[in-house]
This record gives sequence, C-alpha cells and structure tokens, in this order.
Amino acid sequence: MKSFFSNLKEGYSRLSWQDLVCSAIVALGLLVALLGINGKVSSFLEFLAVVAGVYLAARFIGWWRSRLLWSLRNRLVVVYLFIAVVPILSIVVLVVLAARILYSQLGAYLLYEDIHQRIEMIADIAQHIAIAHKALPSSITEDESERILAAQSAVHDRELPKLKIDFSSDPSLLSKVAGQGQNSFAGLLQEEDSDPPLSLISLRRMEDSNAPRVVVLRVPVTAEFLSTIAPDLGVIQLNLMENYKGAGVLYTSGEKRYRVVPGIVASNRTLQAAMFWFDSPVSVVSPLDSFFVAKDGTVDPARPLLAVSNARPSRLNARIFTSLGELRGTYVILFVLVGIVFLLIEAVAWTTGIVLTRRITRAVADLYQATQFVKAGDFSHRVQMKQRDQLGELGESFNKMTSSISELIEEEAKRRRLENEISIAREVQNQLFPSTLPSVPGVEIEAICRAARSVSGDYYDFIQLSPTHVAIAIADISGKGISAALLMASLQAALRSQALTEGSEYMSTAELVTRLNKHLVRNTGDDRFATFFIAVYDSATRTLRYTNAGHLPSFLICNGSSHLLDKGGMVLGVLEDYVYEQGELQVAPESLLIGYSDGLVEPENVYGEEFGIARLREAAIRVQSAEPSLVAESLMAAAEEWAGTPEQADDMTVIVTRLR
Repeated sequence: MKSFFSNLKEGYSRLSWQDLVCSAIVALGLLVALLGINGKVSSFLEFLAVVAGVYLAARFIGWWRSRLLWSLRNRLVVVYLFIAVVPILSIVVLVVLAARILYSQLGAYLLYEDIHQRIEMIADIAQHIAIAHKALPSSITEDESERILAAQSAVHDRELPKLKIDFSSDPSLLSKVAGQGQNSFAGLLQEEDSDPPLSLISLRRMEDSNAPRVVVLRVPVTAEFLSTIAPDLGVIQLNLMENYKGAGVLYTSGEKRYRVVPGIVASNRTLQAAMFWFDSPVSVVSPLDSFFVAKDGTVDPARPLLAVSNARPSRLNARIFTSLGELRGTYVILFVLVGIVFLLIEAVAWTTGIVLTRRITRAVADLYQATQFVKAGDFSHRVQMKQRDQLGELGESFNKMTSSISELIEEEAKRRRLENEISIAREVQNQLFPSTLPSVPGVEIEAICRAARSVSGDYYDFIQLSPTHVAIAIADISGKGISAALLMASLQAALRSQALTEGSEYMSTAELVTRLNKHLVRNTGDDRFATFFIAVYDSATRTLRYTNAGHLPSFLICNGSSHLLDKGGMVLGVLEDYVYEQGELQVAPESLLIGYSDGLVEPENVYGEEFGIARLREAAIRVQSAEPSLVAESLMAAAEEWAGTPEQADDMTVIVTRLR
C-alpha cells in the first residue's frame, strides 16, 4: 500500500497547469465567500470559482472513473448494477409513478363522480316535481301545490344539505344557461351577486294551464357541503376562477385567461392516517366546468373550477378492492406471495452474482500475481486453481506455459548459437569463393551466386594455372546449408591442391576430375555427391579443354550460335573407379562461355513451366555483345521474371566468361 504522501505526490504530478489555475481560482472564491467581501470584482471571482469548480469536478470524475474501473471486480460490479439493479430500480420507479398517476386519477374520478351524482339527484328531484305537478288536482291553489312539492326535499338532507326548492315564473335564467327552447338544466352555477357564489342547481320548466313556471332546486356549495362528498379523499378545496387580463396567467381555458380567487375548503376534513410507512399521500386535481352569470346578466358557459384534494393510496385500494367481494382476500394473499417469490428470486440472483464475481476476480487476481512472478524471472510459481471450469483450465494452461518457458529460453539460446555458427559458416564460405579475378590476356570473367539459404550449396572458382592458362570451375553440392558448405570446402581444397601443382596447366581435365572423384568417394558418405564442371582455357592457342561431371551443360556462344559442353561423365562421389572423358574445341574470338547451376533453369511460372536451358541460352544470345557483368545480371533477371517472384527455391549461380 502506498502512503498518503506518496499518493498525494503522485496526484500532484498528474495535475496540468489548467488544473492548478482552476484550483487557485476555487480557493480564492471560497476565501472571498468566507470573508463576506462584496463588490463586482468579488462577484465575478465567485462566478469564475463556480466555473472552475465544475471543471475540476469533471476532471475528478474522469480520474476516479479510470481508477475505479481498473479493477475487474469493480467493473463486474458496475456491470451487475447496470444489468440488474438499474433496470429493477427503473421498473420500481415507473411502477410507483404509474401507481401515483392512477391513484390521482382514481381520486379525481371519485370526486368528479360524487359531485355529478349530486347534480343528477337534484335533476331527478326536479323531474319528479314536474311530474307530480301535473298529477295534482286543479282545485288546489298554486301556493298549496308549491308547498306540497317543496316538502319532498326533506328526505335528501344528508346528500344535499340546505337544498332549497323555489318556483319562478321567470324562465330567463333557464334560457341563459340551457339555451332557447330547452326545458331543463342541471349543473354547477356561479352567480356573481350570490352568496355563496357557487351552487348545484337544477332548472326545469313546468307546464301550467295558466302560465309556464320553472322549478329551481339549489344546493349551495359550502364548506359543509364539501365535507359530505368523496369520503375516501382527504382535504378538499374548490378553487374558483375569474377573468384575468394581466401578466402571469395561472390558468387558461380555450382563448380565455383566468386566475384563482379565494376558494371553498371543506370543513372537518383531514388526511387519513397512513396504514404503513410507504402509504404516502397523492395529490388529486379534478377540473370541473360551471356556468357563470355576471351581475349584468352575461353568461360564461364554461367557467373552469379546480377541485384539489389529497388521498391515501391505502384508502383508494380499499375502495378498489371493495368490488372483489369474497375473492378480495385471495387476491391480496396471491399478490403478497408473488412479491415474496420475486424477492427470493432477486436474493438468489444477487447471491449467485456475488459468488461468481468473487470466483472470477479471485482467479484473475491469482493470474495477475503469477504474471508478476514471471515478470521478475521466477518461472517456478504455479497458480492454484480449484475450479473445474474455463478459468481453471486457463490457470492450468498458464502453469503449463510457465513450465515450458525455461525450455523455450534454452531452445532460443541454442537457436542463437546455431545462427552464430551459420554466420561463421557463411563467412567461411565467402572466403572460399575467389576474391580476385585471374589476369589472363583476352579473358574477362564475372560470376554471381545467390544462396536460397544463409549458406549456399553452389560453388564456383577461377584458378590461374599459368600466364596464359586459366581454369574455370562450377559445382552444385547435394543438400543445402552447413553440410553442403562443408562438402564445398572439401571440394575446393582438393581442386586447388591438384590445380596448383607444377605442370597442372597441361593435365587432362578428365584426369583432374577423376582425382577429385576419388577424393570425394573416400572422404564423404555414400549419400553425398556433387555435380562438377571444369574448363581450362589457353589464350595463346585459343584452346578450351573441359570435363562435365553430371553438371548441367555449359555452353559456348559465338556469332549468335551456341555449343553445349556436355562431355564428361557422371557426378562426383559415387563410383571411385569411374573414367571421365575430356572435351576439346577451338574458340573463336569474342566468344562467351556461360556456366550455371540448376537453380537458374528450374524456376517455374504460374503454369508450372520451367525456365529451362533453351530459354537461358536465348537470353544469353540476346545480350552476347554486352559486358560479362551485364550478361550475368540479365540472366538472373530473366529467371526471376519468369518465376514472377523474388523468392528462390534453390541456389542460383552463373559464370560468364568473355574470350576475346
């Protein structure tokens, strides 16, 4: 664990100059706020401190997030939170919000329905009075009939407190609120010159033999009346509205604007006590429409009212489940059981998630600790994995990997030693090739050797036997790599020991090849052999003597024609007493002697066709007048172009000799 000061020092080293400036501004802003300094400069400094604080908070959140999510355990916890907890909380919040909306709408419905039920009641009473009026005998006076009809209101004192029944011969109010030609109206009515201003009213025309009359039933909307409606709700208040033409409109209805005036509050109404801790009240708002009659007789047919109340969800639930009858308890028990099962499933899911998280993070922590041992060079540490799962297999694979690292290091050391040996062999082989060209009048020699591997199996040599004699040799050793290079070194040593003896310029090339064959048979294994071609040219007599021991025939080009040099015998290193043959021919001026290895004629094109000796010879004839170096490069390029790729399957060697 790092100390506090080391952590503080590390955190300070990560701060940029912007962070330092913002920190200083925040400190100055706090100092100004604590000292209570007032003024434009201090206010501007406090504003800058707020902006700088927001910037530092964003920086801290980013730093904290990177540190928090570095650990796999914390990442898994965050994943579980977003996969399990956040959706559940979102669903719970959505359910609670939906429940509160539904409860609010249910409360508004109960309030609206109760008020309109009272309106329907007085409308029914008015209709009964009109019917009863027709049934009365004509001998009863008008005053007696009205007294008898008004006596019916006594049975509705509880639902319609202070119900008042009047009879009028003036139908103007009915015409204003119901419209011309209508015989009845029932609803909420506001009258500007009335006290109280709001009442439930029902108007119905009664046909009389003498003159039409209107029965008027009125229930004043007072605090006492509001206390009798919607008993499942808590406090109830009716907010009245009046026209408003100023700014700050509180309520609009259509194109009209209104503001709230002192309303009517129900008396002796309080919010019921909560039945449990989450039985929080909900707000109930129910808009109501009323007719408004001003002092001057004008009518507003849609003056809004806002009935505001509150309610306990438990009381509303009781109202909802009342209609379930005998099944009410069953539904409640079923709901509780489903909730318990849900909680149990959630608990099991959480427990499973925590256990799996601990297993995963413990396995990853063990693997991380093991990598630290490997980083320190300790390959003996092993991960203890008890799980029989993919993590356990991963730990086992890690143990197998660490156990083989030492072997891999040893193999790497061996490989490096082998590369060093190959490099040494390549240097030795480069020394076996002739470093200087012979100085023979009228002879120009050029050679190119491109190895397919680090060490080539092809060999060529130029040996000056006398001031006018030069030996030209080319060979292809069986195999590749170091073994071929060793056999090449042996062949080169034997060739030079024979060619550099006195009088060797007059030795038959067949005799020289026979001696080389015996040397290879006696000093190499049965599976080792070499193809070999040697030619000795005498510039004084322009005579060329040669022997071809199983090598691809070299050819002599002169004036557009070529002559294959194919006399000799079989490869070297197979039969000890084999007798070779010498070929001899006169060389015309400006002739071109070309020797090559099989790697130059065996490249294949995309159709599987080899480059071949004939195409090599044609390519040489086309450039026969060029310098030997250009001829050699041209032949190499022709073979590579035929293959279409610079990769080589075999060593490629070519010798070009100009005999002037």
